Amino acid sequence: EKWKGRGRAGSHFESARRRSRAVLYHISGHLQRREKNKLKINNNVFVDKPAFPEYKVSDAKKSKFILLHFSTFKAGWDWLILLATFYVAVTVPYNVCFIGHDELSTTRSTTVSDIAVEILFIIDIILNFRTTYVSKSGQVIFEARSICIHYVTTWFIIDLIAALPFDLLYAFNVTVVSLVHLLKTVRLLRLLRLLQKLDRYSQHSTIVLTLLMSMFALLAHWMACIWYVIGKREMEQNNPLTWDIGWLHELGKRIESPYYDNNTLGGPSIRSAYIAALYFTLSSLTSVGVGFGNVSANTDAEKIFSICTMLIGALMHALVFGNVTAIIQRMYSRWSLYHTRTKDLKDFIRVHHLPQQLKQRMLEYFQTTWSVNNGIDSNELLKDFPDELRSDITMHLNKEILQLSLFECASRGCLRSLSLHIKTSFCAPGEYLLRQGDALQAIYFVCSGSMEVLKDSTVLAILGKGDLIGANLSIRDQVIKTNADVKALTYCDLQCIILKGLFEVLDLYPEYAHKFVEDIQHDLTYNLREGHESD
Repeated sequence: EKWKGRGRAGSHFESARRRSRAVLYHISGHLQRREKNKLKINNNVFVDKPAFPEYKVSDAKKSKFILLHFSTFKAGWDWLILLATFYVAVTVPYNVCFIGHDELSTTRSTTVSDIAVEILFIIDIILNFRTTYVSKSGQVIFEARSICIHYVTTWFIIDLIAALPFDLLYAFNVTVVSLVHLLKTVRLLRLLRLLQKLDRYSQHSTIVLTLLMSMFALLAHWMACIWYVIGKREMEQNNPLTWDIGWLHELGKRIESPYYDNNTLGGPSIRSAYIAALYFTLSSLTSVGVGFGNVSANTDAEKIFSICTMLIGALMHALVFGNVTAIIQRMYSRWSLYHTRTKDLKDFIRVHHLPQQLKQRMLEYFQTTWSVNNGIDSNELLKDFPDELRSDITMHLNKEILQLSLFECASRGCLRSLSLHIKTSFCAPGEYLLRQGDALQAIYFVCSGSMEVLKDSTVLAILGKGDLIGANLSIRDQVIKTNADVKALTYCDLQCIILKGLFEVLDLYPEYAHKFVEDIQHDLTYNLREGHESD
């Protein structure tokens, strides 16, 4: 027994030694071959193409003074105008409702920023006269005359009114009356352009969520301005029944800053009044009750306004917060799908009583593939696209394998057809890609990772990135049996050309078929055909 044990140990040792020597031998040969078999790029097929559709850029070079509406500069400029529009939407109602009752110095405190915004709006008008647009037929218009006509008949009037330099009156020490403040409210019409562009950002959940919450806060700001005007008018009317019960009068008494001298002096500061008004409107918009803290509706006008605020709040809950809920769900939809798939997989394992080893392999494969493709099935995603577009997409996705010297003589049409039959695959460490005697159904290209070719527990070859595995082919081959096992040593990404689809493409392009059959036996890193003796 003792000698038998030693014999078995010696046998295992010899096997391990042979295996190690074979690994070292094939690694050295493999590295030398890899220098010779570097990828050759077919420049006639894979050329740099513009990121935009051809119809968008074909005429873009005709004029040096036309701004493309989809350019990076225009996108950045639109964001700047968006911020300026929000600034106007905040300051104009505030100035109309509050500043008229404050000192002139306060009125002038924002004059510089207001003039800067007006200059931005004027520049925006000039740029819009030189910016392309998409016609109703879907064509991009580059002609200057057509651009001018389109802009004048659409947004020019609104943009012009919004850009009128009212704030220059302050610079020339002209007395500004309330009418000028009211005229500035027409700038709020620029918000209509913001609503027009919302669909451009609809696919960006974070941006849409931010814009929706900003619009809700903006509405509360407007309502606060109106609420202040109502309180001020209630006191100015000097109605003996209501002059001393309005919300502003009550606020002044509660914070020990009452009105006096026939309600013309005293009272809370503009800052305190605005904060109280904003607190009241936000409370009314976001809840079913009003009258929180120091602010409540007492007069008939205030109560009517409060009723309208609650109705608007109910509508905003449906519009804004309903969309917010949908956006948040969409942001976490991929996370939810991952956990749903994981639960389904675990339920499948439990129902079918799979052994622990098989369970571990399934979970590891699922988690690793998910980290690679994020649960997106490219074949399922592309199946509804036309063949023309799908071919271009698959050529881009599979350009690494299509740039092999094996396909250097193939026409672009042949490569486009061939790309539709290329699939992606993945192997975890220890998994077998092929076993000896299996029917070979594809030619495999190693995109990343390392694999070994085994036969009778002996390593015949080590494969790595850029290696091609398959068999020399005859166009009419029916079944090819493999002569060895192919096992993953690390996590491996592979691209495989399905043989059935390959034969169909070669039948369509016979002028390339014979060249392919001759070249593949030289380009294979390892030939898996049964009966073939590897070098």
